[in-house]
Amino acid sequence: HLSESGGGVVQAGGSLRLACVAAEAALFKTYTIAWFRQAPGREREFVAGVTRSGDKVTYGDSVKGRFTLFRDDDNGTLFLQMNSVEPEDTAVYSCAGRWGVISTTGARYETWGQGTQVTVSP
Repeated sequence: HLSESGGGVVQAGGSLRLACVAAEAALFKTYTIAWFRQAPGREREFVAGVTRSGDKVTYGDSVKGRFTLFRDDDNGTLFLQMNSVEPEDTAVYSCAGRWGVISTTGARYETWGQGTQVTVSP
């Protein structure tokens, strides 16, 4: 089970840090974890993902250079640092876990959090 926190309202150009926390840290270490987002009327979009070992991180094109992922396996937490946010980043952000390589397809993830809303004001 995963849960997200850290969402809120931020001005364009600002920063926000999201956290994805696993109910069981030991299980978290076995997962490849990714962030997805979905804005109203739009399809779910892959944001970023990291392998369970942390040796590979993949970012979606729209967030490259602005967002950073990092894992804290001891506490079963994955952070998404969002810098230089834009109004187009407004969405519900959800984290998801799977066994295997990073996938940009949400349907390939076995477990999901409930999501956290991020709103970027102009």
